[in-house]
This record gives sequence, C-alpha cells and structure tokens, in this order.
Amino acid sequence: MRIDTTGTYTDLYQIAMGQSLFRDGQHRRRAVFDYFFRRIPFEGGYVVFAGLEDLLDTLESWRFTEEEIEYLESHGFERDYLEHLRTLRFTGNLLAAREGEVVFPAEPILRVEADVLEAQLIETLLLNTLNFQSLIATKAARIREVAGDAILSEFGLRRAQGPAGVPAARAAVIGGFDSTSNVYAAQRYGLRAEGTMAHAFIQWHGDELAAFRAFAQARPDNTVLLVDTYSTLESGVPNAITVGREMAARGQRLRAIRLDSGDLAFFARRARVLLDEAGLHEVKIAASNQLDEYVVRSLRQQGAPIDIFGVGTSLATGQPDAALDGVYKLAAAHGEPRIKVSESLAKTTLPGPKQVHRFLAPDGGFHGVDGVVLEGESPPRALIHPFEPHKTTRLPELASEPLLMPVLHEGRRLHAPRSVMEIRAHASARRALLPPEYRRFENPHVWKVGLSHALHGLREDLRRARLHPENPA
Repeated sequence: MRIDTTGTYTDLYQIAMGQSLFRDGQHRRRAVFDYFFRRIPFEGGYVVFAGLEDLLDTLESWRFTEEEIEYLESHGFERDYLEHLRTLRFTGNLLAAREGEVVFPAEPILRVEADVLEAQLIETLLLNTLNFQSLIATKAARIREVAGDAILSEFGLRRAQGPAGVPAARAAVIGGFDSTSNVYAAQRYGLRAEGTMAHAFIQWHGDELAAFRAFAQARPDNTVLLVDTYSTLESGVPNAITVGREMAARGQRLRAIRLDSGDLAFFARRARVLLDEAGLHEVKIAASNQLDEYVVRSLRQQGAPIDIFGVGTSLATGQPDAALDGVYKLAAAHGEPRIKVSESLAKTTLPGPKQVHRFLAPDGGFHGVDGVVLEGESPPRALIHPFEPHKTTRLPELASEPLLMPVLHEGRRLHAPRSVMEIRAHASARRALLPPEYRRFENPHVWKVGLSHALHGLREDLRRARLHPENPA
C-alpha cells in the first residue's frame, strides 16, 4: 500500500537535521544504515519479515509535494533547502532479506546505501512499514502454526488502529491466513475477501429464520449463517438446518454456520451432531470472538470440529506486544565504519556494511545459526556471541546462503513486484525449514546469531577508541 504523502511521512527532527546537513554541504555524502530488531515478540522463536514490497512501492514514488513544501516553509525551513527538497527523489540502493523470510534479533534484515539526506528522511517511513507488518505477520504465523489445515480469515479492521487495518490484512496473509474481511485490502492487494453476517441483520428482520432465508437468497454461492443471536442450539442451528435443506432442494449449498459467543468447543460439537443428523455433512463450522493463538490451540486440542477461524482484534493490533522494536542505525559514513557506543554491549551497534549467512543442516533444513560478517567475507567457521564475546560457536563444514540481496538500485526495483500470495508461499516454505523447537510457544530454542572475528574485532576497536579517545591504541 503506497503511502500517497511521502516526504512529510516522517518525524520533524529528520527534516530539521536534514537542513543542517544541507547548510553544511554534507547532504550528498554517502551513508549506510542497517535495519534490525532486538527482541522477538510474543515470547516466540522467530519473526516473519514483512512489508518490503510496500516499502519499495513507496520509495519509487517518494517525493515532497508542493503542499508539503508550503507547509514546511510555514514552519521556518529555509528556502534554498526547500527548493532542494522539491526535486529530491530517493536514488539509493537497498539490500534486504526476501519478504517472508524468518529473521532473528541483532542481525541486519535490510541495508540502505544512499546519500545521507535521503537515507535519513526515509527512516521513519521504513520503520513504520516494516515494524508493523513484520509484527502482524509473525502473529499470524503463530496462529497458522496451531490451526492445522483450518481456514483462517483476518477480521481485524474494526478494531485496528485506524488505517493500519489495511496493511494488517496484507501481513496476516503473508503469515499464513487465507483471507480477510477487509474489502479495501482485498482489492488493493489481490486477497480473498470473506464475510458472513451480523447480529444486527437478524435483529432487523425480527425473525431469525426470515433473516437466514433472505441472506441465502441474496448470497447463494457463499452463505454463512450466524447462529447465536438468540439461542444457538434451540433456534440458530435448527433454523440454519432448515435453510440448508431448502438450499439443497434448489441445487445450492449452505457453506457454513458461524459461532460468535459462549463455549465454542461445546457449541461446535453439538452443532456438528445436529448438522450431520440432518444430512448436512458438508456444512462447515466457523468460529470467532476474541480468538488468538492460544485459544485456537486450545480448541484444536479439545477436538472442536471447527473448520474456519475468524481472528480480529488480537491479530490486527499485535496483542499483547503491539510493536516490534525494529531500529535503523548508521553503520558507515562516507566510506568509514561508524558505531553507536553504549554501556550495554547489546545496545552497541555493528559497524560497516555487512552480510548475513544462514547455515543449512545436512538435511536441507536450517541449522539454527546465522553469521553476521563484513561485506565480502566468506561464511565463517567460528562465530562470536554478539553480546557475550567469551562465547564462541564453532561450525562444521555446512552449506550456507546469504540473506541480504539487492532489491533496489538507484531508486529503482531490481525485480518485478511479488504478489502477497507469492510472499505467503515463500514464508510458509521458510518456516517449514525451522526445526520444531524454534516454532513452539513455550520456551522455544534461541536461534544463534554470531559475529565473524573480523566484525567483532572492528567493533571492539571502534568501541575502545570512542570510550578511551586519549588511548586509541
């Protein structure tokens, strides 16, 4: 979903710092920035990288409009700087993991190489796009993990934080959902739109059976009846059975009933018995109402005969975490490595342009180790823990693959846009390569991310130089 207003889709301090760089003649000097995150949400074992194609769409059309230039002028920005912004376009390069990849803390997922002004002005846009969609895709993948072969539909637009419900639907499908109730997102991204009916529709008619009949007449090819407006087992399911038989007599088929309250496992079992006794074996049972991965897992463990799950609030808002802590840090300035130093080694950044190598097990799955190296380094055979340098992981002779690949060159895409369904298939294939101990909910294994000796040494040299400038040696 390309953001129409692009230049000012940022924080004020980005534009203010840009004016300083422009005044000092620094704005065209080259910079390298890394995007990465520090903590996996939901106490999980991995993150699904999402939002890249939307970001590329936006960067190809990135600009300041005339209205934005006028607005910035009213806030005191200098005229010559604004004239420069008027014609500014993003002309940098991006290297990134493929969208849908499973990624881990402390490793670069995306690298920006651009003039420093351009790289700085797109920071907030980049973080806003990638952090949110990666969070939602990860939540969706967790639900898919426990849903088995059930159909999953995203229902979150009405509870989402405003327009964020649109990219949330996209990210949910990347994470493994099959459809969305969000018609706008379905149209924009080529997704499957799904919907049932509301309690108000039944209340409006005053009579549940009349409401069911009217809906079946209007939507004979996709009739899903909500059965809990009055009494699920006393009226809702029996009336749905009546309409299902009437539809069958017309050569049509009732697709499903939906449960939206109460003990879903209990009502699903009782409804399944009633439907089967009526000969409506093909009618599916859908369930909604405050579902998340734990509720879905519980329902599956109880053997609840639920075929379709509609998940809304917890998915579209990324509960309970609500945000991915992705950051964007300077790694090099005009060809020289840069570092942010902190008292905590976990907050000290990794300098220089880098690559990430993923090691593969002999069976073709993932070995559980990624190595972060300086650009141009071969895959290492020993890795140093990024925050506890006394720990070293030695690797056998394993195949590996680089994660960061060029996706944008001089502001233009290097490949045709990938559809959401293509990305979904890639995400599913990559998750399947994860050993099961990384996919479980309780105490998942911690994926090892290590540094090459060269990268570790460079960081230590720069860190000592910053902490002890009087003794650079």
